Amino acid sequence: MNVLHVYKTSFAISQGGIEEVLQQLCQATSVLGVNNRIVCLSAACKEKKIIETPQALIYCYPLTAEIASCGFSWSLWQDFKRLSNWADVVHYQFPWPFADFLALTRQARSKPSVISYQSDIVRQKSWYRLYRPLMKCFLNKASAVVATSPKYIESSLVLNALQQDVTLIPNGIGAEPELDLYQQEIKELEKTHNKGFFLFIGVFRYYKGLVYLLEAAKITGLPLVVVGDGPERAAMARYIDEHKITNVRLLGRVSDQQKFALISLAKALVLPSSERSEAYGMVLLEAARQGTPMITTELGSGTSYINIDGETGLVVPPKNPPALAKAMEYFESHDAELDQMGRLAKERFDANFTADIMGKRYQQLYQRLSS
Repeated sequence: MNVLHVYKTSFAISQGGIEEVLQQLCQATSVLGVNNRIVCLSAACKEKKIIETPQALIYCYPLTAEIASCGFSWSLWQDFKRLSNWADVVHYQFPWPFADFLALTRQARSKPSVISYQSDIVRQKSWYRLYRPLMKCFLNKASAVVATSPKYIESSLVLNALQQDVTLIPNGIGAEPELDLYQQEIKELEKTHNKGFFLFIGVFRYYKGLVYLLEAAKITGLPLVVVGDGPERAAMARYIDEHKITNVRLLGRVSDQQKFALISLAKALVLPSSERSEAYGMVLLEAARQGTPMITTELGSGTSYINIDGETGLVVPPKNPPALAKAMEYFESHDAELDQMGRLAKERFDANFTADIMGKRYQQLYQRLSS
């Protein structure tokens, strides 16, 4: 079984939620007999480059142009018919409008296609009006469209307008890491940060709602550790300085072992996202995998499928620092409930969100479409 994955970037090029999904998916399906190849773009590639990884062979193409965060590649368009002829199934990660164009103009017509609908297009409203006819044609011609949560199927106007039924396959990640892998990091980080802090991990993007989290930290005075980097870092540092917030620590990027240790030491992981661009929240799976409860916002997206309000954590309205603060204060004073939520988060992860479960469901879908 040969599967060609199509997305604008890949785990060998950059870090992000869909890159993580691709890596976990390729790893999980490769042990089930799937040969995975990925095509992607990079401004760093001056000519086509083939990258070998344990999970997949990655074909990285040079970026010809970029409009509204959408990359285009003339050389990939030229090669795509040959690449798709190799595959038994072509698997697209949505959204990436150039992929729609590739599928409709260059994909081998005899090959079935799967589209993993990761998110609505939220920000580029004016471009979206021009792109919408292409998108509708792309989605309706797919052999299967997959969504990652029932919440998104219910709330997405695009998915509700499709002519075909949508398949549910939640994104997943690998098993919980062995404690021995990060025991030393736990000891080191506990010396500097103690235990029981609130934790954010992610790329600092506009939709992450970080300013609301900083305001909640200011209200409560409770310790907050922020891990990551991104376009909003300067604005965050300025906000902390202007408001003289002393209970927030910005750690920047950390190693995987340090990340596991921080999740283990944290009282709860907080994902205060403010827009539906936060369609799933892969970091929530990492917290649930280690039995750490969560605080999230209600966006009508997959975050409220991973984190069940009152069961695995708390869900609050978006863009609402007092509500975030109230949730943090509840966790600070309800240790027994916190422990119970952590146990239920771990149980829910094991039952629904492992990479093995995701891989088996996609392998079965590939098999059905190619037979």
